This record gives sequence, structure tokens and C-alpha cells, in this order.
Amino acid sequence: MYCSPRCNKAGYKAIKRAEKVDATNKETQLIKSKPTQELKAKEYLTVTQVSKLLECSRQNVYKLINSGKLKATNLLIKKTIIKRTDLDKLLGEANKEPAPTLSVIPETQLLELYEWAKAGSFDIADCYTTEQVREKYGISESGLRNLIITNNIPKIRKGWYAYVPKEIIDSLFSTHHAKLS
Repeated sequence: MYCSPRCNKAGYKAIKRAEKVDATNKETQLIKSKPTQELKAKEYLTVTQVSKLLECSRQNVYKLINSGKLKATNLLIKKTIIKRTDLDKLLGEANKEPAPTLSVIPETQLLELYEWAKAGSFDIADCYTTEQVREKYGISESGLRNLIITNNIPKIRKGWYAYVPKEIIDSLFSTHHAKLS
């Protein structure tokens, strides 16, 4: 239905070009969505991974954590992890996707979980800030730092503050005072 063979060829080429562009766009979408699908399978996520899933900045994820809307645990300095179930609760999608079992957790994540348990997975509500410890027990900043290092006390960093577990600090100072008495 073209006016000439020349217009027919031009129309045919345009159709073929559009088919190639559509195929390339579909392939690109698959490549872009693959990392997101891999992240959805993980049980524990970093802040960067959560920001990719939510399609927002890392700063917005930290705002969610600091406001208490999203639970997170600091493993080490600059290492914060978030449980996938907590993210699902935030999004209201807890019933849509079942949480993966331990048998499908990748080895790298199992290593991260081991480090997290080793660091002491304490909730910040059960911790003192280092300033509170210094005021309560009358210890200097360097003395507290040395105490934390020598006793391998897990220190949780969140924002500007460093937190140490109340039960460990209290038991350490109670035994220390008992030895002095």
C-alpha cells in the first residue's frame, strides 16, 4: 500500500528498525532488572542495596533508619545491614514474597551474618552512648576506648554516636568495683 517501490522499501526498513529497537529495549530491561531480582532474594541487605530496591538515595534510607521506620543493625563502622523482612514490613509486602530459607542464602551473606553475630547484634535501646558511660562511671574517653578494645566489647555506630551494650558495660564495671572493694 505504498505509492512506489522506493516508499515500500523505506517503510519495510522502518518497520524492521522499530522491531530491532524494541528487542534491544526488552533486553536492556532484563539486564537492568536482574540485579534487583537478585537483591530481592537476599535476606540481609546493605543500605546501598536497599536504596537500589526502593529506587531512592542512600540518604533517604538513613532517614528511614534514624526515624525508626526501618530497623537496621550496625555491624562495623560503615557497615549497616537491614533484614529483608523489616523492609517488607515497611512496604507492606510481607505476605507477597516468602522469605528465603537458610539453605538458599549465599555463602557471602552467611559470612556477613557470622560477622554480625560476632559483633553483637544488640538493639540500640539496650545500649549506652559512650558519653553516657563516661558520665555514669567517671571514666575518660581514652580509658573507655582502651576498655572497649581490651575486652572486645562490640561498638555500634549510628550517625554521630557510638553505642555499647548496657549489660556488658554494667557487668564489667560491677566486677571491676567488686575487685576494688
